[in-house]
Amino acid sequence: MSIPKIVTSRLGFDDSFTMDRYIKTGGYQALRKALKAKPEEIREEVTTSNLLGRGGAGFETGRKWSMLRPNPVRYLVVNGDESEPATFKDRMLIERDPHQLVEGTLIAAYAIQATQAFIFIRGEFALGLERVINAVNEAYEYGAIGENIFGSGFSIDLVVHPGAGAYICGEETALIESLEGKRGFPRIKPPFFPAAIGLYGDPTVVNNVETMSNMPWIVNNGGAAFASLGEGRSTGTRLFALSGHVNQPGNYEVEMSKSTFRDLIYNPEYGGGVRRNNQVKAIIPGGASAPWFGPDQLDLALDQDAVAKAGSMLGSGSIIVMDEETCMVRAAWRIARFFHRESCGQCTPCREGSGWIDRIMRRIEDGYGREEDLDLLMDACDNIAPGVSWPPAQTTICVLGPSIPSSVAWSIRMFRDEYLIHIKEGGCPFR
Repeated sequence: MSIPKIVTSRLGFDDSFTMDRYIKTGGYQALRKALKAKPEEIREEVTTSNLLGRGGAGFETGRKWSMLRPNPVRYLVVNGDESEPATFKDRMLIERDPHQLVEGTLIAAYAIQATQAFIFIRGEFALGLERVINAVNEAYEYGAIGENIFGSGFSIDLVVHPGAGAYICGEETALIESLEGKRGFPRIKPPFFPAAIGLYGDPTVVNNVETMSNMPWIVNNGGAAFASLGEGRSTGTRLFALSGHVNQPGNYEVEMSKSTFRDLIYNPEYGGGVRRNNQVKAIIPGGASAPWFGPDQLDLALDQDAVAKAGSMLGSGSIIVMDEETCMVRAAWRIARFFHRESCGQCTPCREGSGWIDRIMRRIEDGYGREEDLDLLMDACDNIAPGVSWPPAQTTICVLGPSIPSSVAWSIRMFRDEYLIHIKEGGCPFR
């Protein structure tokens, strides 16, 4: 059985981002269909699909919608602030199929009876921002946004908001703060989640770009058809951003649970193998904040629960491959340095601990490390995320803090000898 391309079906066309191509390929028919149904019927289809959020946490979309507090004002916010290193799937959907994103957003807005919707896009996505704004303007002209959409009686406005390029604004409450015109500081939760008190103090749903891009297909084909793909909780297809030392880096849409990391890396249709026929040394399975896997875990299924049980996460949908020529100390340091620079500074363990880790890691990479630095690094990691385990305990308001120890702690656990070579030989052997 051929696997349907749910979110990438139009990407073979050079003009996939245009209104003309979108209409020719069935665009906005799902919105028309949804508007003829009751909002609760659309919510039920999404619940049946068991669509997990594609932004990182993997929370059930239908369940998130069901948590909305009753209120005359409700907001839908689409998170297009894709900032995780080596994650670029949402950017592709934003740039190459913006109308699919817009239609999915409108379907979701109708389903939850939102009074206004926002698409928050990372500021550096200049081309994507231009194309989404253009798509929204075209949708207004087409009658898909605004008053009495397609004569249904449902009305809504859709605002495109560019972010300022802060990693922390990928966290939903920091995004809400930024959207309100404030500094992107995450909010404490519990007790209040956005579904209860969100944007401007009203109930708010925050969904990811890829999550919204699935909506037209689910409405057209039914939630059961989506749920028939994949296995268990991991239903449908998912986009994976494959990067690192593979011959064919890129975005690949695969059926969840039915493919493995090895398939994605070595299949000629996907990664096409490792550069220079090298061996895989390690992979990061779910974005830079995820714990690392070794080559012994390549046959794990691309399944939310299977990866979690093995001690990591699919997270942002980014798979980073590192081959035998990779300096693991340098790789871990660069990730730790990124998180240090992107810390919002609100929480002491993250603000201060990330800086200490960055400086110690650089000292080791530059050849001035001491053997006791390894214990010092693990101690700093433990102060940020007690126990340094997965899923992490945290001492910070958001999960950026516990993201810091992942690359450092797992690289030490997996490649301690490599750290010792740096320390004893006074430099990196991979230079």
